[in-house]
Amino acid sequence: MQAHPLRLSPGDDLRVAVEDVLRQRELSAAFVIQGIGSLDVAQLRFAGAVAPTEMRGDLEILTLAGSISPDGAHLHMSVADASGQVFGGHVAHGCRVRTTAELLLVQLPGYVFAREFDEATGFMELVVRSA
Repeated sequence: MQAHPLRLSPGDDLRVAVEDVLRQRELSAAFVIQGIGSLDVAQLRFAGAVAPTEMRGDLEILTLAGSISPDGAHLHMSVADASGQVFGGHVAHGCRVRTTAELLLVQLPGYVFAREFDEATGFMELVVRSA
């Protein structure tokens, strides 16, 4: 594994930034193994929901993890609001960094990730191949 620590800046779209780093560094298989920081907008799709729910305010990223392929990211995150209430779900585009986001991205040499439609689930799912 090869580590790629990242620091995102205020206003960055979390998911877009992660997907851009993969393309810029020409990585074919990676995982975000942890992330912390803050957001002022979170877009999370809760289990079973079709569309994401938008949350606004001072939000702390408690956990962030997921896989990244050249076809896009599959990220899950938990965030706490200013009262300490915690929400978690699938990270959609539009999660805007408030002060910072610090992530550890890990490249998996020898593998190529892709996302392909899976008839059993009805979703684009991760396909793992040897490089």
